[in-house]
Amino acid sequence: MACPSPSRGIYLTYFIQGLILLGALSSITAGEYFLGLSAGVAFLLTMAPSLMTRNLRLCLPWEVNLFIAVSLYLHVMGHIAGYYVSLAPYYDKVTHFVSSITVALLALFLAALAEHRGYVRLTTPAIIVFILVFTLAAGAVWEIYEFAVDQVFDMNLQHGNTDTMLDLIVDLAGAVIVACFTAIALGKEERQRFIRFFADPASGAEQTEVTDEHVQQARGR
Repeated sequence: MACPSPSRGIYLTYFIQGLILLGALSSITAGEYFLGLSAGVAFLLTMAPSLMTRNLRLCLPWEVNLFIAVSLYLHVMGHIAGYYVSLAPYYDKVTHFVSSITVALLALFLAALAEHRGYVRLTTPAIIVFILVFTLAAGAVWEIYEFAVDQVFDMNLQHGNTDTMLDLIVDLAGAVIVACFTAIALGKEERQRFIRFFADPASGAEQTEVTDEHVQQARGR
């Protein structure tokens, strides 16, 4: 699959990735090796989608890559700059909100890809339910991770039942926004075009090339 030429927006993703890498280097220089290692892992995670989609011959929209980079950047800076503490509890909720939108977009991508490749035929309600369940499941796994880290390493990532429930509610809010966007997009007559755009951005580029070729042939006549 030949992916289309990347949009200029991809450079914004590169910029965010550079900030994460800079945070990792500054933490290591300051002797904060654990934070540096965490930021380094976050940087590698921002690279993972591009590498995976390239190896699997998929085309992930650059907007999704941007959301992934921003989500990880917010999480990294929350620890390196101490925003989780100095801007508590609002910074944590903003991070959860952006991350939930990111996860919901990934769920939409998986659903669109499955339908585009003919693996399964999904109705609009089924796609919406999948987005909501997938995002909430990811949020629940994250809360379990925080609980386990608190118990094993005696940290304070969770701040009681209220904080955990608010995190999940914010996760749900992000999922609902993406689900509503999906319902509107799939509710129009251009459902298949939207599925192809999200699961296979290259199809749009191929159609454009074909159209341009036809125009040139017509002019030559």
